[in-house]
Amino acid sequence: MKKVIILTINPGSTSTKVGIFENTKTRFLKNIRHSAKELEDFEKIEDQFAFRKEKILDELGQADIDMDDIEAVVGRGGLINPVESGVYSVNERMKEHLKAGVMGEHASNLGGLIADEIANELTNAKAFIADPVVVDEMQDVARYAGHPKFERKSIFHALNQKAIARTYAKAIGRDYEEINLIIAHLGGGISVGVHKRGRVIDVNDALEGEGPFSPERSGTLPAGDLVNLCFSGEYTRDEVISMLNGHGGLIAYLGTNDASEMETRAKNGDEKAKIIERAMAYQVGKSIGESAAVLKGRVDGILLTGGIAYDLNFVNYIKEMVSFIAPVTTYPGEDEMQALAFNGYLALSGEVEIKEYQG
Repeated sequence: MKKVIILTINPGSTSTKVGIFENTKTRFLKNIRHSAKELEDFEKIEDQFAFRKEKILDELGQADIDMDDIEAVVGRGGLINPVESGVYSVNERMKEHLKAGVMGEHASNLGGLIADEIANELTNAKAFIADPVVVDEMQDVARYAGHPKFERKSIFHALNQKAIARTYAKAIGRDYEEINLIIAHLGGGISVGVHKRGRVIDVNDALEGEGPFSPERSGTLPAGDLVNLCFSGEYTRDEVISMLNGHGGLIAYLGTNDASEMETRAKNGDEKAKIIERAMAYQVGKSIGESAAVLKGRVDGILLTGGIAYDLNFVNYIKEMVSFIAPVTTYPGEDEMQALAFNGYLALSGEVEIKEYQG
């Protein structure tokens, strides 16, 4: 395939990452950080649209990027209605749902919106999203939560998990669609996905209260205690939601959402940091064990990825718990920008079907 130039956009809660790729080779990468002061005047995430778009264009202009060379603009997928894994063109239905926040409000909702507007202003560019956090391939039996008014949801780090899965499969000379993997993404949220022959058939809702606790999220809490807290009259609904997502986990225990600070404190003898580090690793290991049962023990590999995978004590604790199940491989960090570019390249080259969002 001829050379193609791809622009990738990944909005996060306090930053916007922007990249230029030639096919899948990085040509420019910038992490634009947004201070709390810069964002405090925006009531809703969608109100940040023009601000973030301008920041992106400013950075590209300073880097002397020829915008008319761009053939694909790939944004991080936001909280639209559940979809299968893949590359999706940004259409009007998707934009409506991103603006409305049909599955919740998150900075990633801006990815497709900004990608579409920039693409429309260029000579020959198309706008896509890829593997949004609402990728849903769960098997039916996994959806039951225990009461008909509740259903388990698939909200997880699909983009990074799928990219790491394919990287591992290639490394061992296999196709992703023919192997079984358990992948734990260890970041601000933690998701543990069961990958069976190319589909994530079970995974915890890593956004709102399921699975291991993480730097910012409480994970699964004792249901009875949570009900009692909700009806205690001491907290508003928003305050309880904040305990689950945003101010749970490490923030609640240690006053920080920086896992590297937890690691440093633990190494320096902080006993509270040590036990919290072990407890979080313990919960990840336990979730991996549950996932192995879903695959009936037929597991080809366990992959640990995300920023916390740099913490060797954390990783080794998990390995001690789960290495009897299958080989454990670590991919520290996350390269979502590379994954977005790769998906854009596959779409332009015709190697994958470009899907239409129906919602």
